[in-house]
Amino acid sequence: MTVEQLEQDGPTAVAVIDWRFEQLRSVGYDRREARLLSKRIDIDLHRAVDLLAGGCSQELALEILL
Repeated sequence: MTVEQLEQDGPTAVAVIDWRFEQLRSVGYDRREARLLSKRIDIDLHRAVDLLAGGCSQELALEILL
């Protein structure tokens, strides 16, 4: 599912993106990177969180995820 498809689903979809953003921010991603990752529905949120929680730097995590 793309962001465009998700956004067409209305307020619930926007809430999902916002929730993903907050989860990513809570583990240490900068606002810009968290926004980018939160909109990328193809990227596994748990993997993104686990990378930072496991001690991976944000830069390396982004290289792995993107």
